[in-house]
Amino acid sequence: MATSAPLSPTPEVEPQRPASKGLKQRLMGLIQPFVLLGPPGLWLLLLLVVPTLMILELSLIPGFRPGSQPAPYGLGNYVKIFELIDGQAIYLWVIGRSVFFAIASTLLCLVLGFPVAYWIAVMAPARWRNLLLVSFVLPLWTSSLLRSYAWITILRPTGVLNSLLSTLRLPTLDILNTQTAVMIGLAYNFLPYMVLILYASLERLDKRLLEAAADLGATPQQGFWKVTVPQTLPGIAAACLLVFITSLGDFVVPELLGGASSMTMARLIYNQFLGATRNWGFGSALSMVLIGAMGLGIGLLLKYGDRKLENY
Repeated sequence: MATSAPLSPTPEVEPQRPASKGLKQRLMGLIQPFVLLGPPGLWLLLLLVVPTLMILELSLIPGFRPGSQPAPYGLGNYVKIFELIDGQAIYLWVIGRSVFFAIASTLLCLVLGFPVAYWIAVMAPARWRNLLLVSFVLPLWTSSLLRSYAWITILRPTGVLNSLLSTLRLPTLDILNTQTAVMIGLAYNFLPYMVLILYASLERLDKRLLEAAADLGATPQQGFWKVTVPQTLPGIAAACLLVFITSLGDFVVPELLGGASSMTMARLIYNQFLGATRNWGFGSALSMVLIGAMGLGIGLLLKYGDRKLENY
């Protein structure tokens, strides 16, 4: 009797999804990022982009003052930055002084902050590192205004510093309302930021390379410059650029500690908007120059900074 061939299993047919459902999922995938970014994006648009565009527009109206008839658009406010007053480029001198303060305070923070960060990250016992970091950044828990007033108490002619020098029978110092006081205040305010970023970079230092360099006959100085510095160079760049950007636009420290002889861009802009001059057009042009300098610094920070430093 002939046997019948076994029946092959019937392949299962997957149910077809409705085309409308797949299209809906794709639309939701496109819409969800905009929904999540909507609130912060609206916040940035209203409080950052729109005011910046308004400042840009005012900067293109020569000599604009509140209540005055707007003049035609032009570059007169930007040309005024190069204007000579009594044979001197006063405004360029103020911009140069601001850049000098920013660069000098950055270098001072680097010189003071790198040994501290290196000691905490490499030499200090591991169980004490968090406590050391917290104690070092403790001043950041107070506002920069209070810290500046504290330095006024220390540096004024009858302050703590001169009282101590008088007790030791040493000559007193007249530091307040000088550029030296500004440098001290800027370095004190931004030193914790420098230390935190450098610590995050030094913490991942590959110590095996230092041991290998020592085995090959390198001195500690050679190991530092040939091994430690190249490994932490991105962190150094990020820390320096961050301190430079923040110190360039600082207003409180030069205003309280510098006096009239330490005019900076931030104080000059303040005088144009709220001082006796009330030249909003020129103040807007100076603001755009400052915004452009900070934008350049942020661009360099994003390009050359260590992108692995997620904790700073």
